[in-house]
Amino acid sequence: MTRDEKEEREELEEKEERQEKRAKNAGKRKRRSRKRRRRRNPQMIPVVIIVLLILAVGAGLTGKILYDKYSPSKELADTTEYFHLENDQEIAVLVNDVMLEDKGRLIDGRVYLNVETVFQHLNARFYWDASENTYLYALPTELVSAQVGSSEYTVAKAKQSTDYVILRADGEDVFVALDFVGQYTNFTYEYWEDPNHVHIVDTFGEWDVVTAQKKVQVRYQAGIKSPILTTAEKGSTMFVLEEEEEIDEWTRVLTKDGYIGYVRDKQISGISQEMLQEPEFAEPVYTSIAKDYTVNLSWHQVTNKDANDNIYRVLANTKGLTTVSPTWFFLSDNDGNIESLADQDYVNYCHQNNVEVWGLVEDITYKDTILDYEIFSKTTSRQRLVNNLIAQAIQYGLDGLNLDMEFINEDSARGYLQFIRELSIMCRLNGIILSVDNYVPAPYNKFYNRAEQGVFADYVIIMGYDETPRNSDTPGSVASIGFVESGIQNTLEEVPKEKVINAMPFYTRFWRTDENGEVTSEALGMDSADQKAVNNSVEPVWDETTGQYYIELEYEGSIYQMWMEEERSIEEKLKLVRQYGLAGVASWRLGFERAGIWDIILRYVN
Repeated sequence: MTRDEKEEREELEEKEERQEKRAKNAGKRKRRSRKRRRRRNPQMIPVVIIVLLILAVGAGLTGKILYDKYSPSKELADTTEYFHLENDQEIAVLVNDVMLEDKGRLIDGRVYLNVETVFQHLNARFYWDASENTYLYALPTELVSAQVGSSEYTVAKAKQSTDYVILRADGEDVFVALDFVGQYTNFTYEYWEDPNHVHIVDTFGEWDVVTAQKKVQVRYQAGIKSPILTTAEKGSTMFVLEEEEEIDEWTRVLTKDGYIGYVRDKQISGISQEMLQEPEFAEPVYTSIAKDYTVNLSWHQVTNKDANDNIYRVLANTKGLTTVSPTWFFLSDNDGNIESLADQDYVNYCHQNNVEVWGLVEDITYKDTILDYEIFSKTTSRQRLVNNLIAQAIQYGLDGLNLDMEFINEDSARGYLQFIRELSIMCRLNGIILSVDNYVPAPYNKFYNRAEQGVFADYVIIMGYDETPRNSDTPGSVASIGFVESGIQNTLEEVPKEKVINAMPFYTRFWRTDENGEVTSEALGMDSADQKAVNNSVEPVWDETTGQYYIELEYEGSIYQMWMEEERSIEEKLKLVRQYGLAGVASWRLGFERAGIWDIILRYVN
């Protein structure tokens, strides 16, 4: 080895020793550093733990928020509050798919409903007489009557009994046993206690239903956080109810245990149909007398006994008249008494000429002293009126009665309809025709309830005139063709055509509007109306809009107008009778027409 090689080797070894020494020193420094860190760790541990706890709590809270937000509520609804029940006797009432505001009573395990609830929602033919505490129901030939606090009732004066009190009073409120109502009304019902509620069904046939695919929670509102009303078991069906606005993922239902709520769409099947079977129930049949010919009736205004003698002259001027209705009977007080102008010779003469007599009874003559409400709302006065009219009809051999009650209002309407029902019983038993006069249908007289009249009366007569009444501020037609047709159409929405008679006017009104704008009128018969035109040298002009001849003239600052009734205008109205297949025509009044009118009528009524 050379000297240079030896020195190079020694330098290399020294370098390795220095590197080894540095490595050892570095290791010592690392160990010292780890020791220093270990000496600091006891102070850092709580901080770490706290941080970890905060993270854990935060995660838990986040999870809870998410769970609370997206998981269904298990809260149960307060069903007593849901049904708005205030005490243990009250019972909530559902009719078909509607929860009523009205509350019934559950007494001795039996359901009672307010008599007004029955009237509004189950059977409007039940009549409650508050003044005499009497509950009535008119069958075709019998009147059912029950009193408050009794388990007995009468059917055509024969006593019947039940094992429960039929009517219970609570102050001004009166409740009737639902089982009693069910004797005369077609429905089924089921009730539950805790909380008390009853479900009544009177709409039968197919109902839309959905089926629970698993155990389903029915909630008060559409949302998983809404309280639970009830639970529908898997496989059970629920009735589907309409909603004003469709709600995504939820369906409004009526459960079989009487709750209306919401279920999630994903828990139910699609909509199918379920048949609700109608129970065995014999609906009463209210028979009617129907003539086998088209009725041609005219009213004869009789104001005193002597006026009856005019029937000889009046009938002599007619052709094809089948029926005359003399204005014979007047409501004379509030107790159901009447004044009568009936005359046997009059009836005999009409019958000899094959003309029937339907005696008219009205509330007009003594309108300033009698009150229709007082007469018709009380059972005793109502039945006295029935008996008085039937007695007159039998005594004089009348073929029919004609009701002309023109001052009925909304308060007296129920009693008036009950009067028609009760009178129809006696007419049916005695073979007497019952006809009822009505205004042309309008919103203000809807309470006359022509549909109900059409069940009990044999004929419903439209008074198709006085379109513009005599006291109107504006002149106009008595019976324009549009007015008449509208009256027919609207009546036929309620009454079968075979029971509808349309009445025409034999008169017109001659209108005067003076320079101050004051309007007056006078009623004229056909010949008198023609004479007005002739006297004033005015040529009538046919008006297609009204279906009448029209005249207008100006004299000394006043304007005179007239929409005339004569052969052509009457024929236009008769065309409607044929077009709509009505049971007949009537006319107000005998003596206003001219002879040629009867030939026109015979073309359509024979």
